[in-house]
Amino acid sequence: MSLHIYDTASRSMREFHPQVNGTASIYVCGATVQGVPHIGHVRSGLNFDVLRRWLARDGADVTLVRNVTDIDDKILAKAAEHDRPWWEWAYTHERAFEDAYDALGCLPPSYAPRATGHVTQMVELMQRLIDKGHAYDVDGDVYFDVRSFPEYGALSGQRLDGVEQGETAVRGKRDPRDFTLWKAAKPGEPSWPTPWGDGRPGWHLECSAMATTYLGGTFDIHGGGLDLIFPHHENEQAQSRAAGDGFANYWMHNYWVTLAGEKMAKSLGNTVSIPAMLDKVRAQELRYYLVAPHYRSHIEYSEEALQEAVTSYGRIESFLRRVAERAGQVQLRGDMCPDFVVAMDNDLNTPQAVAALHNKVRQGNTALADGDHETARAAAECVRRMADILGVDPLSPKWNDASSADLGMRQALTTLVDRLLVERQEARKSRDFARSDALRDQLHDAGIAVEDTPDGPQWTLKDD
Repeated sequence: MSLHIYDTASRSMREFHPQVNGTASIYVCGATVQGVPHIGHVRSGLNFDVLRRWLARDGADVTLVRNVTDIDDKILAKAAEHDRPWWEWAYTHERAFEDAYDALGCLPPSYAPRATGHVTQMVELMQRLIDKGHAYDVDGDVYFDVRSFPEYGALSGQRLDGVEQGETAVRGKRDPRDFTLWKAAKPGEPSWPTPWGDGRPGWHLECSAMATTYLGGTFDIHGGGLDLIFPHHENEQAQSRAAGDGFANYWMHNYWVTLAGEKMAKSLGNTVSIPAMLDKVRAQELRYYLVAPHYRSHIEYSEEALQEAVTSYGRIESFLRRVAERAGQVQLRGDMCPDFVVAMDNDLNTPQAVAALHNKVRQGNTALADGDHETARAAAECVRRMADILGVDPLSPKWNDASSADLGMRQALTTLVDRLLVERQEARKSRDFARSDALRDQLHDAGIAVEDTPDGPQWTLKDD
């Protein structure tokens, strides 16, 4: 493979070499299912869905694990606040996340393990750590001894003397920098039996147990959001390697979706939920908006930027549909543009990949305008292949649930509108601007929005 990715651990670009040729193993930190998903939550799922599609394009066997954190302080607090059982609250919002991933075209993960289903593996991991002198128990709580592991801080660059875990101070810790593996049971809270007493798992322990259960002690890529580098991923790596596992060979982190310069977070009250977004735009348009920027760049959410993405996606969709209607069926096949391949192999550089895709759209539009249907169809097949990697192929059955009657009406509408646009172009060439404006007004009154672009006029149905 020629894929190079930015590895957070080494702080460098590294060529990707899987442990086993022809395969790839990926663990992605999934949702803590405490509430309705927003666009900041799903960006990670979308970015790693694109990675998975890229790795699998030539037939590689990709295993992607995306966990569900279904037991957590926040879940317990939210459930109590709404007077609902914690398990019912968690499952309700787990389904909301799955619905969001599905709506936005994420391929189903190979496995989607829940934390509560892997307590046995967590107990085994804690026992290994205690046996090796890296963990200790105090009155039913179990802690990781940070000073026992000299490599602590290697992933995040934290200095040990500056570490703050963000945990509530408790009696019994040997060092305030030690982090919790297991929490002793409290009245009214769910608990599971262990050799150290009943209790529930700490967040960091959950992911180490689930990752190694499904991918083995050493696997290829661990991914997640930028905010997880410390303490979550640092602690995952420390406890796993201290126990004797190699754990992740590469670490990848996607950046945030921000609003007014701040990370989207429920605690800040600046979230935009997926259901609310899908009232504004179609799912494929929202996906395009979220995957077109580089995964290692922040997305500053704005209505203007969202609408720009909708317009940009519309150019791809319009081109493919016009080719299908004029030149026949467009298959999902053909070679991708070399510039697209180079961009994707360069740390999933989706902005450059999208630019290559739109360049092919322009070439196809030119061929279509010249009546060269064979060249236009070849360009369209290339565009479909590239768009499919990004998960935004407009002709995919995922995005096309219209009935045959609807498609027939669309084809008829396209034929009529295209004829009027040709007539309008001829009027403009002959400098008959009164006729040109009249035709544009006629289309506008019929609910057709026309945009003059370097590739010729493009039309869409107006939202209003």
